[in-house]
Amino acid sequence: MATHWNSGMLLGCSTLFLLLLGGARACGWVTVDSPTTLLGSTVTASCTIQSNRCSGLEGEEIQITWRLDSKSMSGSQHKSAEGTEVSNLTISHFNRTRAKLWCYVVWNGTPQRIGMAEIHAGYPPAKPDNLTCMMNLTENSLTCRWDPGLDGHLPAKVALRSSKSRGQCEVSQEAISDCIPQAGRNYCTIPRSFLQLYQKMDIWVSVQNALGTAESEHLCIDPTDVAKLDPPVLKSIQSVPFQTDCISVAWEGAPTSSHIEQQCELHYRTHEDPGWTLVPDIVSPNLKTHHCGFLFGTDYRFQMRCRRVTARGYWSEWSPEWNFITHEKAPAGKLDVWWKMTPVDSGKRAEVHLLWKALKRNEMNGRILGYWVSLNPRRRNVELTAVCNTTETQCNFSVLAGVRRVYLAAYNSAGESAATEVIFLEKKGQPLAGIHTSPCDEHSLWVHWEAPRATATGYILEWRQASLPGPAGRSVSWQVERNRSATKALIRENIEPFQLYNISVYPLYADAVGLPLHTTAYSKEKAPSCAPKFHLKSISKSHAELSWDPVPIEMQNGFITNYTIFWSSTTRDELRAVVNSSFTTFTLRGLLPSTMYKVHMMASTAAGSTNSTALTLVTPALDEKEIQYLLLFFGLLCVLLIVLIVCFHKNRRVKNQFWPSVPDPANSSLGKWVPADLQQETLQTASAREPGLVTISDITVLEKGAEKKAPLWGKKDPVPAAAGSFPDLPKSYIHPSSSSLPSGRAGAARPGSYVNGAGAVQYAKIVADGYRGQQQQVPSPLYIRSDSTQPLLSESTPSPKLYENLWFHGAPQAGLHCQSSQGDAAFLEEPLIDFPLLQGLKINGAEDLHDFQRF
Repeated sequence: MATHWNSGMLLGCSTLFLLLLGGARACGWVTVDSPTTLLGSTVTASCTIQSNRCSGLEGEEIQITWRLDSKSMSGSQHKSAEGTEVSNLTISHFNRTRAKLWCYVVWNGTPQRIGMAEIHAGYPPAKPDNLTCMMNLTENSLTCRWDPGLDGHLPAKVALRSSKSRGQCEVSQEAISDCIPQAGRNYCTIPRSFLQLYQKMDIWVSVQNALGTAESEHLCIDPTDVAKLDPPVLKSIQSVPFQTDCISVAWEGAPTSSHIEQQCELHYRTHEDPGWTLVPDIVSPNLKTHHCGFLFGTDYRFQMRCRRVTARGYWSEWSPEWNFITHEKAPAGKLDVWWKMTPVDSGKRAEVHLLWKALKRNEMNGRILGYWVSLNPRRRNVELTAVCNTTETQCNFSVLAGVRRVYLAAYNSAGESAATEVIFLEKKGQPLAGIHTSPCDEHSLWVHWEAPRATATGYILEWRQASLPGPAGRSVSWQVERNRSATKALIRENIEPFQLYNISVYPLYADAVGLPLHTTAYSKEKAPSCAPKFHLKSISKSHAELSWDPVPIEMQNGFITNYTIFWSSTTRDELRAVVNSSFTTFTLRGLLPSTMYKVHMMASTAAGSTNSTALTLVTPALDEKEIQYLLLFFGLLCVLLIVLIVCFHKNRRVKNQFWPSVPDPANSSLGKWVPADLQQETLQTASAREPGLVTISDITVLEKGAEKKAPLWGKKDPVPAAAGSFPDLPKSYIHPSSSSLPSGRAGAARPGSYVNGAGAVQYAKIVADGYRGQQQQVPSPLYIRSDSTQPLLSESTPSPKLYENLWFHGAPQAGLHCQSSQGDAAFLEEPLIDFPLLQGLKINGAEDLHDFQRF
């Protein structure tokens, strides 16, 4: 289907194309009421189709459409009386300077071009103005220029027309060929062959386009009146011998204009002058002129130009420059002086720093060769003794403490100025009442002050750049304000934008110099060149202390008004704090533990702000004290673990320290020792006894105490013990049983012990099984005694029975028997509780054993 349609469309297009080639005019055409019209006016067009002459359109319904360039438009279509299809189109506001209007016929659904009309729109030509003409004597031609006015947007014909005339151009005599300028040019040159010299010519400009014609004002001129002469040539410049502020200038005219009477102008300036000084209306047949008012010893540049005297013609170009230096003269005027004096050598001398301003240009009278400073003024026939001779405008020298004045003068090649007297007044006068500054421009500052109560004769303004290091920072600029009623002054010297200046103002009095008042100022401010860099002083889990160094003066670019500190984390919005510019520390509070923060600072002036680089910090989880406590805890825990490990590996030694090993009596050497005189005695071994617990029948504890008296066993009086012997009587802490104790003597009650009447020897006999069930390797010894050499007994005693403890104490021959319930016994040198055999025994009344003493 699509292929069939495309093939049919192509066939139709080709048929219509051939039809149009054979005579499109016969098929249809487009007409426009005016192909060129005024821009913005209404345009009417019509398209006519003769269907009977258009092959393929016979009997078909015809649809006509329009297109203005690429914009589709619709008109009103109707059938005329002749049977043709007509479509009329009206464009109410045609705003294109050039456009193509196309007429289409829709055939098989596709628009086909039938005709086209091109439309131009614009304005009538504007009137040219400012017509001027100038004759070039070198080329002998007349060139005229004009302003074309507004563009009409239509093709136009421009011509410079002229004619020869009489009088004031009332009557034209002969027309001159038009001068046609090149496209895009607003001037045209009439050659010499068409010119009429010394007679009037009528000249004008004509412009014509499709919508109309315009002409400029007519210019009636003599070509020689508008001639531009060639520049003159300066021949010489000389100073008048008797009037050194006057000069004489000579020149000559150009060869092409030497026959023309001329009017000239002279201008001059120095190298420092921003503009020229003009000397007008110089008319001199002899081509010379005089002029006065020049400065002495000054380098000038001179130039001259000329034109025809009797006309309003054009000035020639300026002649080449001529340099000339006027005669010198001795400097005039007095110097402005300022000084600073510092006592030295214990006040005997003073160092003077003298400063002065250079003379004004009209006072120099030449090139200043130098300055001299003397303690005395110059006198005739007296050689001058100068303390300083320099080409600079400052000098340092030393004088005696009493010197209060010096003299200063400038000199050049013609002489020296009158000496300026400098008086060193004391700086003790009243200061100003107030001072402030305001910028005038980037390179100047207004200094305002309030006058002091006392009447001042003038003021000294002093300023220096605060950021200059070293000697440059000590150099000072200054100026004198001579007007005593002034309350402000403009300072310009060495003033740069974005630099801080320290400014001081000294009032001057007739007999003193006032104390200075100081201020600081910028002529222009901007944002700081950098912001301070943060330093972290301390940090904890809830706050961080930051510090920074102030912005260097040379990088502040203005007065720092404040610092703004910003900090933020991933979990919180950005916070900020504004601090005064005098602060150098700040503490961030309310921080979260174990959180990363980014902190930066913004330094601000009145003209802008600058951000610093960001500082990243992380708050700790614990404070420093908490960490110390935690470390201490872990340290103690480690020590405890080490102690436990050591105890585990050394458990036997540690056990012995706390629980000493009790010797086994069965394996001791005493268990194998038997006295020689008792070896014949028949003893009953442990094996012969029935098994059972060891029963201790009696334990006697002896207390040492010579001063105490022990009760006797009977009713006999006690006998004092010998010096150095054991206590006389024992005290029984465990009462003997009634069934196991032997009789002490006939008819006596149960004795608690046996008393040795010869010496303080203690014996005990224990017959028992092994200690706590220990197996005996050898028969247990039955007797344990000391190694004393004293007599054993003073009287016969029965042999001890099994489990009977015998205590023998030194006593007199008469045996003294202690009552088990009466008296105090003397202390032994070693507590019985430490005796190995007794550690396993249950002792009644052991609460009193803490009073025992060791040997």
